[in-house]
Amino acid sequence: MILLPFGGAVALGFVLSLALTRAAIWLGLRLKIADVPGGRRRHARITSRLGVLPLFIAFTLTALASRAVFALPSADPNEPTRFAGFLIGGGVIFVLALLDDMRNLPARAQLVGQTLAAGVAISSQIFIERFTNPFTRQEVVLPEVFGPALGTVVLIALSLFWFLGMINTVNLLDGVDGLAASVSAVACVVVAAHMLREGQHSVAMLPLALLGVLLGFLAYNRPPAQIFLGGGALYLGYALACIGIIGGAKIALLMLVMSVPVADVLWRIVDRVRERRSPAAADRGHLHLQLIDRGWTARRVVLLYVSISAAMGSVALLPVPPLVKLLGIGAMFIAVAFGLRLLKLSRDAAIARQPEA
Repeated sequence: MILLPFGGAVALGFVLSLALTRAAIWLGLRLKIADVPGGRRRHARITSRLGVLPLFIAFTLTALASRAVFALPSADPNEPTRFAGFLIGGGVIFVLALLDDMRNLPARAQLVGQTLAAGVAISSQIFIERFTNPFTRQEVVLPEVFGPALGTVVLIALSLFWFLGMINTVNLLDGVDGLAASVSAVACVVVAAHMLREGQHSVAMLPLALLGVLLGFLAYNRPPAQIFLGGGALYLGYALACIGIIGGAKIALLMLVMSVPVADVLWRIVDRVRERRSPAAADRGHLHLQLIDRGWTARRVVLLYVSISAAMGSVALLPVPPLVKLLGIGAMFIAVAFGLRLLKLSRDAAIARQPEA
């Protein structure tokens, strides 16, 4: 019987997402909120990009229904406040995503919207207040270390950095059919497993609900995709950022699962700065796009990322010291940076070998 609420959350999210994704495909094509072949995306047909519609609606309904029907006990009196902030901030991201899908918002407007959504969540006590020092294995409480006033500033800044970082990491990962949704599904499994192991049953409903929604969405988003995430990548990043904090910070856990995309984003920023370009510049330099350009199929790229994410997530669930997890993240950063460098050198050598016109 204990499995009923958790299986129910996954099943309800899956069914709702399946139906709403089909509707979003039709609506996106009907309203011409769709991507046409060309540019950075190399798909073969006009494809709806209204992925945020099923993600937001299905997850919100599933989370509300699960909380109302199963009403699992919680020892945290602030959980209802965090739950409400999660959903309200998600509503802000939903509006932002829709506007971006329809109007192609500039980066500055997107940043303002993301900051506003993160602000709603942070004001609802979804913030990073404490974490384990990986070197001493002692708990660090920011207001105690820096004092109440400065500690609050540090808390808000760190939490905002986490939100913006996760939102944009998932957004940049969305360059191959099914990739961002698949990696995020792995993250939901790992975080839910950790929460259940820790006895945090009520908050475990959130990653399980999102898992069901993602599985339903992937039925149409897997290669070759019938619908793209579009602005839904922003919402998905926001949801993961919230889940990573609610019920106790699971930052290191998510960082390990998302280590490849996080390392990829960080290295691309470093590379662009070195080349005196804007860190936010769009290009095909990301690892998943380079692999596609090298002839890899979308399925093969997704399988690679999912395999690494699942392996790193398994390590995250092991009872190993935090320092080992930190070293794992650092090792993945070095591996991704090395791989990207090799791919770039190989591409430059191939261009140099081409005869001049």
